[in-house]
Amino acid sequence: MNSTTTYRELLMSRLAELDSRLHRIESELDEEHSKDWEEAAVEHEGDEVLQQLGQSGQEEIARIRAALQRLRDGTYGECVRCGDQISAERLKTLPETPLCKDCAAAV
Repeated sequence: MNSTTTYRELLMSRLAELDSRLHRIESELDEEHSKDWEEAAVEHEGDEVLQQLGQSGQEEIARIRAALQRLRDGTYGECVRCGDQISAERLKTLPETPLCKDCAAAV
């Protein structure tokens, strides 16, 4: 199996995991809150945490979709800023990354 196939599978797997998580978050946010004021306050705090998790999940989904597009374009693994190759170690850890280590450190 070539490396682009491996990265594509990693990205698609993570995308499915995030999609499932976002659906669970939406379901929890749609649940009715308690009528008790104290319980409702705690539930609202929980909702804020869930909304932040949902937002970060959506941002990661956008990065994954961009990486999948780079795979389709044949530019996956090239830094979008400087054009150098992104190390295999970096791609293994962050398969959606558009930047090499040096450019990521610079931003």
